[in-house]
Amino acid sequence: MRSSRNASLISAVMLLTAANLLWAGQGVAVKLLVGGPGPLAIALLPLYFVTLLGLGILVVRGDVRQKFRAAWRLRREFLLAGICGQLMAQVGMTLGVSWSTASNGAILSLLIPIFGALIAVWLLRERLSTLRVGALLLGLAGVVLLSPLHEASATGPRAHEVAGNLLIAVGCLGSAFYNVYSKRLLKHFSGIETLFFSYLSTTVFSLPVLFLMEPQCLSQFAQLTLTQWAAVGYLAVFLYGVSMVLFLKALGTVDVVIASASLYLMPLFGVALAFSILGERLAPRALLGSAIVLFATLMLFRFDYAF
Repeated sequence: MRSSRNASLISAVMLLTAANLLWAGQGVAVKLLVGGPGPLAIALLPLYFVTLLGLGILVVRGDVRQKFRAAWRLRREFLLAGICGQLMAQVGMTLGVSWSTASNGAILSLLIPIFGALIAVWLLRERLSTLRVGALLLGLAGVVLLSPLHEASATGPRAHEVAGNLLIAVGCLGSAFYNVYSKRLLKHFSGIETLFFSYLSTTVFSLPVLFLMEPQCLSQFAQLTLTQWAAVGYLAVFLYGVSMVLFLKALGTVDVVIASASLYLMPLFGVALAFSILGERLAPRALLGSAIVLFATLMLFRFDYAF
């Protein structure tokens, strides 16, 4: 029994590591697409593609009508997961990285475990301890260092980067909500089914908004270079598809807290990719800010949870 549990834990760790590596490439892919389609199209069109792919997988597996009937009974839950989770996460992160840097996107993702712990207070009725409040405040202090608010009144690139970092934080909030909330949906659906129906809800809600805000998005995609098409393929297949399936599969084995703790890996992978592919550098202020956010997150899980 113990060896079986250890094997399941090792498998979950491997799945989470692979998921974080794939997530870390989002900032690089978004940066490669800057100057092409608008940020909403970059965030949503790959999601629509993987939603169609998920529908095809469900059709091949059979019992599609039964699954749709079951999902319809939980339509409010899937709509909430799609809009407050996936839509907020992907649009916030994509728009934020396009205005800021891929490195900042990777570092600010350290806020996801902190936000996740606070959302668990609401969803799981856990107590809001002084430690959790302190961890959140420290994390926000790190965000301030990454986005120097004393220069926020300036115009030009600096103000643009501040706004981008704040949008990345909003995306982290959406991601944290989805990570916690999807745990409840996994009691009724498999990982692929949970992912598909939440994506479907996101698609139905966001499709009219996309073509209203960016009516030329399809023609802009037709002008992409080969490298940019590779970035779109990465977002559609690996970011929205494979990585989320790996994460949800691991989430069915381990607690949300353990899964959230694995997100420590994403900034390390993300900064390394931004450095090696995009040639981005981190200012000393950004390094200090990332250290504070990491310390707040480690403090929360070291003293608030017993593994």
